[in-house]
Amino acid sequence: MTRRITVSLPDDVADYLAKHPNSSAVVADAVRARMERGAAVTAALRAAGFNLTDEGIAAARGKLPPFTDKQRAEFRRWHDAKAAEREDRKR
Repeated sequence: MTRRITVSLPDDVADYLAKHPNSSAVVADAVRARMERGAAVTAALRAAGFNLTDEGIAAARGKLPPFTDKQRAEFRRWHDAKAAEREDRKR
């Protein structure tokens, strides 16, 4: 099942998506990757003995400062490298 939603995106992201014939797939892949990373971090913290609750995670998320432009750029480089690795494994 699929659902149509509307989102607002920064110009650079919208330009990137406009170059792809199936922007929905690109967005879905990115969101799934983010979901997987979140689940992996949560699992690692729980394995290390942290008792995580949804309320505690929400409270911590509200206390974290927003990412800087430098952090976003570093993440993009990391993400692009991981995507390239996944593509190489597919070949």
